[in-house]
Amino acid sequence: MKSNLKKIVMASLLAAFACVATMSIRIPTPGTGGYIHPGDAVVILSGVILGPSWGLLAAGIGSAMADMIGGYFIYVPITFVIKGAVAFAAGMIYRNMGKTSRSRYAAVVLGGAADMVLVAGGYFLCEWPLYGIAAAAASVPANIIQGIGGLVIGIILYPVLIAVPDVRRIAQETGTQTQRPVSGE
Repeated sequence: MKSNLKKIVMASLLAAFACVATMSIRIPTPGTGGYIHPGDAVVILSGVILGPSWGLLAAGIGSAMADMIGGYFIYVPITFVIKGAVAFAAGMIYRNMGKTSRSRYAAVVLGGAADMVLVAGGYFLCEWPLYGIAAAAASVPANIIQGIGGLVIGIILYPVLIAVPDVRRIAQETGTQTQRPVSGE
């Protein structure tokens, strides 16, 4: 029971962190009405820390909340699915690859690559029927830039977060982290 409560609390914290990271720094993308933000780093790390299922919920809920609060109502369900899928993919990659310190970092990088593909492709596919192919295509470069930023920030935040004993313990319980990352492993 205590383990589930900690996981629920961590998922809630990461959802809130995803929402705040998405809303705190907004760089508008010309012609699309959207914006670039650092929230994708938290989306990737939600999957890494919580595992695929809990990461999906934390990332999807937190990112969708940012759209709801920010007035992007049409994107709330779209964002929930896409960002949830990113966290799920990052969690699966990390779970299957993260056996050593070096492979865990590689898994975080591959989670960032999955973010770029799923976010750029997912929003393109959802925006195409809404706005037309030209407008949907116009959002792809901004989504890739956002993904690159999320990847870089995620790589920087990963060792900081995983060094926190409770975060590391939750990651271990979900089977995504076998030990504290140390160099030279």
